[in-house]
Amino acid sequence: MRPRPTFAPLLPLILVALLAIPLFAASTKLVLSWRNPTVAAPKLQKVLIIGMSDKVEVRADFEDALSAKVARPGIEAVPGNTILLRPEGTGVNLDYIKEQIRANNIDAVLVSRLVKIDKNITYVPGETFYPYPYYRTFYGYYGTVYPVVYTPGYLKEEKKIRIETNLYSTSGGEGELVWTAMSDTFNPSNTKKAIDSVVKLVVKELEKQRLLGPATSAQLTNIP
Repeated sequence: MRPRPTFAPLLPLILVALLAIPLFAASTKLVLSWRNPTVAAPKLQKVLIIGMSDKVEVRADFEDALSAKVARPGIEAVPGNTILLRPEGTGVNLDYIKEQIRANNIDAVLVSRLVKIDKNITYVPGETFYPYPYYRTFYGYYGTVYPVVYTPGYLKEEKKIRIETNLYSTSGGEGELVWTAMSDTFNPSNTKKAIDSVVKLVVKELEKQRLLGPATSAQLTNIP
């Protein structure tokens, strides 16, 4: 009976190939989550969502994505780009923001900002592997072959994006801090993936802290 070809000896080669491919999938982890014990959790009804970015499109995409996940029965989420007009190059007008919050009956503000971006480039040295012999051909059957496979070294870039997110109650005059969190997103391939990853984690933590009720079935089916 002719022996069946086996690909087990090729596994080291496959592993090497996978290691040489950059990691493009974004992953986000929680670095810090703190609930202010001196401030009672506000009864959320209308939450203003703000993404602090100098890029209008990024700001709008973030605010829209987070608003879609925060909104649920009894809670309306308002993207900042719909009521806070901030032309590029203009300064912050706190009186205007306070006026808009009062006029739109906002009872809480959820605001996120980019803290920093870290880039780290490391050199991954090559390695030598000695796969087991395999008998894929007649000559291979009679001759034992130990191919030596050398993988050249390569440079690997890792990117870490740190985002700070705060929840403020607007019932007080200046807005009191209710909750704050810090998250790190690793190696996002594009802005959308980074936004989706941060939004998912922020909403999950708000639910864990019981600042948000359960998500709707539609939101659960559309989680990225």
